[in-house]
Amino acid sequence: MLRVIGLGKSYPGFRLQVSLEVGVGQTLALLGPSGSGKSTLLRLIAGLEAPEVGQVWLEQTELTPLAPEARRVGFVFQDYALFPHLSVWENIAFGLREARWDGASIRRRVAELLDLTHLGPHAQKRPNQLSGGERQRVALARALANRPRLLLLDEPLGALDLKLRHELLWELRAILRQAGVPTIVVTHDQSEAFVIAQQIALLRGGAVVQVGSPEQLFRHPKNAWVAGFLGHRNLLSAQQSQQMGLPARPHLLPPEAITLGHGEEARVEERVFKGFVVGLELLWRGCKLYLEGPELGLYPGDTTQLGIDWSRVVALEEEPSSTPGAAQPSLEAPRAR
Repeated sequence: MLRVIGLGKSYPGFRLQVSLEVGVGQTLALLGPSGSGKSTLLRLIAGLEAPEVGQVWLEQTELTPLAPEARRVGFVFQDYALFPHLSVWENIAFGLREARWDGASIRRRVAELLDLTHLGPHAQKRPNQLSGGERQRVALARALANRPRLLLLDEPLGALDLKLRHELLWELRAILRQAGVPTIVVTHDQSEAFVIAQQIALLRGGAVVQVGSPEQLFRHPKNAWVAGFLGHRNLLSAQQSQQMGLPARPHLLPPEAITLGHGEEARVEERVFKGFVVGLELLWRGCKLYLEGPELGLYPGDTTQLGIDWSRVVALEEEPSSTPGAAQPSLEAPRAR
């Protein structure tokens, strides 16, 4: 198990201080907006930067005082950092030679990793002869080569186009599950984090806002900022909640709480075709609600019936009014009922 205890670093106008745990064989995603401290935390754990306070423990070993090369941490950089003059085989073997593995062991280990990452046919190619996805898999194989006790990935799919990211996402998930190494993946993409990781730590302004499984975070966000960052759009302020008969605190109306076809009248304001789903913006009780789902044949100007299952509405914590960049409710103020 990896334990990060109060690990901190200060920069002008920014302070990072984080505690978190990653279980044996578990993948944790660091999710958050740009500038929230995700990559900095990764570099502190790897020993590429020195923390001002805090500790990093891996099982019973404290890593904090150790040099990066003594930590047995595999690191995959966003740009992959492959050696352009070496073949795929040689890139994977490089760290093993540096660690003075014998020739037979190197050949066995490289063969295992070529098989794991499906790179066998490309073993003798150089990085400039590979696609972006293939280079990403070489970087991952190289990071795993020396049997690291911990794996760190910084935006591993960030340099790829959308189609290739989608193709490699499930492949990366499978490789990480099979490798069985505690892993931290940095990403700003919610969908990537949800597919890859069993646990997610959501960072904002250098601090962990909420930790949990993808389903826990999505279904029970801590506050309006978390809900908004995860893509929820139907948020009620404390005042709006009170006008709806709810306690005077922010609330989330999750998709499963909203149904069409029965209830009170709602008017379609906008329709957005998104391929597999259609997005509808509806005016209901003076509020604008957003729903996505299968095609229902509703267009702007049409009316339908909309109901709310109030038992599924999620109460959110109040945020301090001074919080920079606090998420604003996405609903317009309701009219008098």
